[in-house]
Amino acid sequence: MLTALGADAVPVRRERELDRIAGLVIPGGESTVMDKLSRAFGLREPLRARIAAGMPVYGTCAGLIMLSDRVLDALPDQQTLGGLDVTVRRNAFGNQTDSFETDLDVALFDGPPVHAAFIRAPVVEEVGPAAEAISVLDDGRVVAVRQGTLLGTSFHPEITGETRFHEYFLTLL
Repeated sequence: MLTALGADAVPVRRERELDRIAGLVIPGGESTVMDKLSRAFGLREPLRARIAAGMPVYGTCAGLIMLSDRVLDALPDQQTLGGLDVTVRRNAFGNQTDSFETDLDVALFDGPPVHAAFIRAPVVEEVGPAAEAISVLDDGRVVAVRQGTLLGTSFHPEITGETRFHEYFLTLL
């Protein structure tokens, strides 16, 4: 998605690669594995420092979990990178077969609603005073937040071809 929007996107797997980036997208996947790998490869503390220093980061689904300050239903030793003053609940919508798509209004964007795909997605249970909810489901559950240069969504905009979140992220760089 970032490359299609004209950005020079590079993978980051080692601490030395952090010097090559101005911002980071943490994708969907499995947050417990991301946590373990970030610690095993010595990325957790350097990433926490860069986030605290204001590096723009966009987390989708598991990436939102990684950016969250607090996680419900986490494994006992699970850690996050933190930075977003939110509490999230892992797998809040159920398992893979409970995945769904819906249209969302997003406070950041004019134009048509965002068509969003939720796959074993987290939900934001609590938005702290430093963060801002930017999209909610019809039932009021928060599914997109921002705080300074941090952006998080429970869903995967890249799956539905939605570019506005990534475009917004690039303006933060």
